[in-house]
Order: sequence, then C-alpha cells, then structure tokens
Amino acid sequence: MPSDGPSDNPLAAENAGLRLLLAQAGIDAARLLTEAGIHAAENEAAKKLQRLLLEELHHRVKNTLATVIAITSQSLRNASSLEDGSAAVEFRLVALGRAHDLLLKSQTTGASLSDIIHAAIEPFDRKQDSRFTIRGDPIDVGAAAVLSLSMSLNELCTNAVKHGALSNGSGRIEIVSSVEGTPPRLIMTWTETGGPATAEPTRLSFGTRLMGRLAQELHGTVEMRYMPSGFVYRLDVPLSTLQAPAVA
Repeated sequence: MPSDGPSDNPLAAENAGLRLLLAQAGIDAARLLTEAGIHAAENEAAKKLQRLLLEELHHRVKNTLATVIAITSQSLRNASSLEDGSAAVEFRLVALGRAHDLLLKSQTTGASLSDIIHAAIEPFDRKQDSRFTIRGDPIDVGAAAVLSLSMSLNELCTNAVKHGALSNGSGRIEIVSSVEGTPPRLIMTWTETGGPATAEPTRLSFGTRLMGRLAQELHGTVEMRYMPSGFVYRLDVPLSTLQAPAVA
C-alpha cells in the first residue's frame, strides 16, 4: 500500500513547508550577506577617498599658507615704505587667487598657456585698446606649473607698471611662446617696447629673485635683459615638466 503523500499527511506537508521556508531563508541570508559585503566595501572605499581628499586639502592649504607667508614677508622686507609693501602683497595675493581660480575652472587638471597668460594680464590691460600682443603655439600646462607661470607673469606685469612699458601711455608688450628642440621645450619671451629706457638694477629685487626661483621649480632657466628699447624676459622650460600633473 503506497505511503501517504504530503497532501494526505498534515505533518509531512508541514515539514515540507518548513524545509521550503528554511531554504528560502538561506537564499535570502546569502543574498543579504553578499549585499552587506558590497555595502561594507563601498563604505570603506568612501572612507578611504574622504581621508585621501582631506590629506590632499591639508597639504594644499599648508603649501598655500607657506606661499602667502613668504610673499608677505619678502614683499614687506624689500619695500621702501609700508604703502609700497602693502600694494606689493596685494598684487601678489590677487595673482595667487586668480591662479587658483583658473585651476578650479579647469578641474585642477591644468589649463592652456593662453588662458594662463590672459588671466594674468587682464587686470593690467586696457579693454578698448589692448597694449599686449600674444602669439604662440597652443600649449597645455599641467596643474603643477600653473601657479609658477601665473606668479611669474604677475611679477612681469607689476614691474612693467612700475618701471617699464606700462608706466606710460604708449608702451607695449609682446608675449611669444613656442615649442622648440628635442626633447621639446617651451620658450616664452616677454618683450617690452615704447616704455622708458631700462638699465640693469644694482641689486636684485624680490620680484626678480622670485621669477628665478619659479623657473627653477619648473627645472628651467630664465634670462632677463635690460635693453635700451625695453626689458626682455625669456623663459626656457622642458615641456615634460610644464605638462606634468600636480604631485600630492
């Protein structure tokens, strides 16, 4: 005589239902554990990313504060008066801020050399009758070099306003950039004409020393010539250094 099936035996039916529930619970538990593992991994990754970003921010803030301290100290030390020192600090900090704005707009990946030049000269240029001529190859600049180039250009503009082509109403400035040589290098020249006659200074100003140090940061060289026709600045930098990403 055949045994009763689950439908004929209430206890067997109950056991079968229980086994089904346990099996389903096991599947659900495994799925939940798997999801929990994924969520835990994602949470850990998020924490690591947040920690990395905080460390990077801390590093950048320290570097910026060190730059601000150096700019303030040297500008005031070399100023002939408190008013001159205050103006020098203001110009340099404004330039630093514009360079950071440029980095933010380009998502901290760098910027084009043309954008860097235009951002630096904008406060010194006349809107209707520009006194700047800018020519050159399209060149991308890595985030690590944006600040150095921006600060150098700001120093050039400041010097031109105080002593050079921008100190009168007719002087002009030509900025020419090109990629030359093997391995390739950026050659950027700043040539002033139409301003007062220039003569080599008897001592190096902070601005001049700053431009030299900024060129060294890019593993390049800078040449400054005080010609009868006007001041000439020439920057020579390896393209590989110029386009290198920022180092944390």
